[in-house]
Amino acid sequence: MIEERRGAIAILAALGVVLFAILLLSLGLGAIRIPPARVLAILWQGGAPEGGDPSLARDALVILNIRLPRTLLGLMVGAGLAVSGALLQGLFRNPLADPALVGVSAGAGLAAATVIVLGDRLLAALQGPMPYAVLPAAAFLGGLATTYGLYRVATRSGRTSVATMLLAGIALAALTGALTGLLVYASDDRQLRDLTFWSLGSLSGATWTKVATSAPAILPILVMVPFLGRGLNALVLGEAEAFHLGVAVERLKRLVILLVAVTVGAGVAAAGVIGFVGLVVPHVLRLLIGPEHRRLLPACALLGGALLVLADIVARLVVAPAELPIGIVTAIVGAPVFLWLLLGRGALADG
Repeated sequence: MIEERRGAIAILAALGVVLFAILLLSLGLGAIRIPPARVLAILWQGGAPEGGDPSLARDALVILNIRLPRTLLGLMVGAGLAVSGALLQGLFRNPLADPALVGVSAGAGLAAATVIVLGDRLLAALQGPMPYAVLPAAAFLGGLATTYGLYRVATRSGRTSVATMLLAGIALAALTGALTGLLVYASDDRQLRDLTFWSLGSLSGATWTKVATSAPAILPILVMVPFLGRGLNALVLGEAEAFHLGVAVERLKRLVILLVAVTVGAGVAAAGVIGFVGLVVPHVLRLLIGPEHRRLLPACALLGGALLVLADIVARLVVAPAELPIGIVTAIVGAPVFLWLLLGRGALADG
């Protein structure tokens, strides 16, 4: 037990180092290459000194106004998606559970598509251009409302059936996909480009405003991680066994569902639909540190944030000066890795 704990601590420390290195790369790589030492100096000083080297002032402007908010947003969204995936897999006791399966991403995407295609025209007729806050707010509320509806469908006599919620989420994802397809059919060229952003995901629109509005929705799930591990560990044994071990099972279900809905809804609102992070990261880490949630959840936050920031680096550089949608990068990497895990470890049969 002591050796396992030491090994988990070593892996967490290694993930922290890897995350720090990837964050430095994200701040330094791009159309303007900035050495890591200069990146650290600019961050330490909070900018460039007045009257100094003009190139230093330029680099400080690029880092603080463009790359730092983009990197922080990718870190938060990646960490939130990975932790959400691990929480749902623990709640459903199914290693194939994913935030998209409970309808959060589907509901948020449909709400965003509705605002892009229909709300854009209505607001333009009433008061001119659509305010920035409308689209993220719609995506967030759409994901939250969808998840709440699923929760109500799956709850009978105060008890929530995770199997019913999982199956209802799959059906709802198909329905919202069809409705989104209708909106795509009715959209014009500009709206179609906006819809492509939401369906494939991107961090290209990251600003300090998006970071500030996303943080209050994503950070709570990361703060709650230490308090959820014990209940999820007991839930692996079954709901009745967890109840006899002193876990408030129904309250734990409601808390996990609420946290996942808020976190994934905020992530979709800020960066669009990004797949495979919440599915692959928990699988990889279970192979490294085991299924114990008190160690797994913080490791998911570190690796999920690092993975999405790294995917964003690849998206920015692989076809420069153009930029790939980040959802394409995560799918190209995540799908083969996930298939390898299934075939090599028999995860599908074990789930």
